Amino acid sequence: MTPLHGFATAAAALAITFVAPASAQDAGAQAFGMCRACHTIDKGGRNGVGPSLSGIFGRKAGTVAGFTYSAAMKNSGIVWDEKSLAEFLASPTKKVPGTKMPISVSDPAKRSALVAYLKTATAK
Repeated sequence: MTPLHGFATAAAALAITFVAPASAQDAGAQAFGMCRACHTIDKGGRNGVGPSLSGIFGRKAGTVAGFTYSAAMKNSGIVWDEKSLAEFLASPTKKVPGTKMPISVSDPAKRSALVAYLKTATAK
């Protein structure tokens, strides 16, 4: 075996174990994993601890039938779009003081990927 052969073998092994970075949709889907415990995204999905997020974009906050919202959310006047959802996810209790949602997504890249994922996934 030549030294070059050993290098090529090591390089091939590294290439095989290298995992390409996830796409934005993959990153968003992964970020949604923590949301899945409380929310559904499928059309006609059930409400859980949190409301169904199906059709969230363009919907007024606090209006999903069958979910009991806080007065703060019902009275927030928010119509969900990318900006308002990103602001809410960054700090729910700051955006809507009195909301029942205690979970934030502090990482801007993760939050951006999550919002982009929800834009696509909740429109189906």
